[in-house]
Amino acid sequence: MPSLAIGAAAFGAGELVLYKKDKQELKSLSLVETIKSARSKNRQITGMINKIEDAELRQNIRDVSDTITKIIDTIEKEPKKLNKMNNFFEYYLPVTLNILTRYDEIENQKLSSEESKKFMSQTKNMMEKINNAFKNQLSNLYQSDIVDTDAEMKVFDSMLKADGYDTSNDFKQQQNK
Repeated sequence: MPSLAIGAAAFGAGELVLYKKDKQELKSLSLVETIKSARSKNRQITGMINKIEDAELRQNIRDVSDTITKIIDTIEKEPKKLNKMNNFFEYYLPVTLNILTRYDEIENQKLSSEESKKFMSQTKNMMEKINNAFKNQLSNLYQSDIVDTDAEMKVFDSMLKADGYDTSNDFKQQQNK
């Protein structure tokens, strides 16, 4: 009976270790697939630049594409931040591509109806919002790093002062003379 209990416990522990390993491999695969998909969508978004006639919209698309690249690169370097970006990868990117594709279709038809003009104007406004939103997403990815580094600099500054290595006051006094 004791050997049965020990065997069952060992089996359970082994399963937990293997399950955790499988789960990590699945996360890595998910990360790879997410990044691959995001890069593909970003290439398609970038490809829209040459199709769109409006110069202001083309510039917004360039900016959006640059920000997307930075976000993808950040997630690639720091995969733990992927969870913060699920909506970005699963919703914002595909919808952005869809909006631009529809704009290109309407623009190519050379429609002059009020509805088409309104749609094109709304799309340009939406791309400005998307541009700002994506920049905010990128900033949010680094927010905790900024806070951590700021705290680290404050501690370091305090240590410099405590150890007598802070000469910034001496420098300021010399500048005033």
